Amino acid sequence: MKFSIIGTGAIGGFYGARLARAGHDVHFLLHSDYDFVAEHGLQVDSCDGSFHLQSPYIYRSTSDMPESDVVLVALKSVNNHLLPDLLRPLLHERTLVVLIQNGIGLEHDLQQHFPDLWLAAGLAFICSSKTEPGRISHQCYGSINFGNYSCKDEDLMSRTVEAFREAGIEANLVEYYQARWKKAVWNMPFNGMTVALHTQTDRLLANPVTERLIFEQMMEVIGAAQHLGVTGLDEEFAHKMIATTRVMTPYSPSMRLDYDFHRPMEIYYLYTRPIEEARAAGYDMPRLAMLEAELRFLSDV
Repeated sequence: MKFSIIGTGAIGGFYGARLARAGHDVHFLLHSDYDFVAEHGLQVDSCDGSFHLQSPYIYRSTSDMPESDVVLVALKSVNNHLLPDLLRPLLHERTLVVLIQNGIGLEHDLQQHFPDLWLAAGLAFICSSKTEPGRISHQCYGSINFGNYSCKDEDLMSRTVEAFREAGIEANLVEYYQARWKKAVWNMPFNGMTVALHTQTDRLLANPVTERLIFEQMMEVIGAAQHLGVTGLDEEFAHKMIATTRVMTPYSPSMRLDYDFHRPMEIYYLYTRPIEEARAAGYDMPRLAMLEAELRFLSDV
């Protein structure tokens, strides 16, 4: 299969590089570090073993890239307005587009531009960052789940999962809505709280006051999901997410890095959209609504 990576950053760059190292045909869209990677290649510093791609297939524009069987979109969702133009040159009749992005409502909104496009969610469980050109730092974890949103070819979904497994990445097919909201259980508390309190994940859980607040925020997400008809989420899952985070390497999530580097934060799909959808279903998320307001204030400072 032919893969294209839209958003060669901490996540897209890591998964694309692993696929390429395993021998898959992978094509990378680059922006600010195109010249650097053209000269020096792409470096992945990983807890699972570092490696270097000396001459990956890189492009400045999707108009120069080949049509692809699978497109992995790892752009920040604040740039999703660019996707209609970015995707068109890459699509054939049976292309699968996987949105490896955080938030709720992403696939629904993109489907409005491409009614016949095959879409899936990519839910990455990974601590990875890219803070300099052509170098990705993968600290821990790395698995990815795929939730089918509108793909009519189950075999293509299975072959995509198998390609990731061949690259040494734990990958599974999961139910779409449950997977999106499960990811939100972690993302909504930790992304925003690390920004609002200017800290990392470990310190939030080391303090009993903020640990309790994180748990209460998680339960708001779980309550919202339940009101929207999502099954498989309960208090036990919140405790599991806290326990998993407690043993993680101290981590600055993507929103904290965006704030630190003065980039737009992904507030809409991570906060505004799920809060709106929950409210429409008759459920309020007061703690997370307050956090959303704080993030909007900080985004204007």
